[in-house]
Amino acid sequence: MRTSLVVTTYNRKDALALVLESALRQRRRPDELVVADDGSRPDTGELVAAFAARSPFPVRHSWQEDLGFRAAASRNRAFAAAAGEYLVMVDGDIVLHPSFLEDHLRAARPGRFVQGSRVMLSEKATARALASGRVPLGALARGIRNRLNAVHSPALSRLASHRNDDVFRVRSANLACWRGDVLRVNGFDEDFVGWGREDSDFVARLQHAGIFRLQLKFAAIGYHLWHSEEPRQLLPRNQRILEETLATRRVRCANGIDKYLR
Repeated sequence: MRTSLVVTTYNRKDALALVLESALRQRRRPDELVVADDGSRPDTGELVAAFAARSPFPVRHSWQEDLGFRAAASRNRAFAAAAGEYLVMVDGDIVLHPSFLEDHLRAARPGRFVQGSRVMLSEKATARALASGRVPLGALARGIRNRLNAVHSPALSRLASHRNDDVFRVRSANLACWRGDVLRVNGFDEDFVGWGREDSDFVARLQHAGIFRLQLKFAAIGYHLWHSEEPRQLLPRNQRILEETLATRRVRCANGIDKYLR
């Protein structure tokens, strides 16, 4: 199964560098890596190019003009450029456990998509990680929160992982799905601009199409580097779009990935 790791980013190349290095340390490496760039400065492109020059797998840089927070469009462009039949998406501040991709692929099945686990790093732990180039791994590491999420155990994961239909508890910062399912719902809805709810809408439409979400526990662990919160002025507007999707049980969005596939 050909797998594309899609990493979103915007002007945070120090965090992106840690994420890219964690992709190299995967026990099962991706077949390709696509950076979904929402309009970063040229120094991010230089970082990606330098990484691509030494990477054992192909690396693509999907860049769009900086017109504000447009995560939906950024992901759609990257998905359209990706060659993999299975897409694993993470944010550019999610450092991957060495078994991250291996865990995701073990859980991949037709008819479902997969939410991985997230460990939150404190502000001080994040500063130390960025300075040293190393992220503390494991439930006993200093400076991590929600320690239970840092426990990696395939045996416990088989027992504790479960179906979760709550669209408000989804995190596209660590999510995997089949390319065919992405195309079926026309990807992310680009009517969502600004922070919030574009991932809930995407997941809701997958579920309306009969594709369910597996919530992985004790597996597919990503370590989330601390950052300040994004502005949320457009959240009420985005919430209204989501509510319409839920009320009408919409499957396909009109303003989606298809424009990049023509």
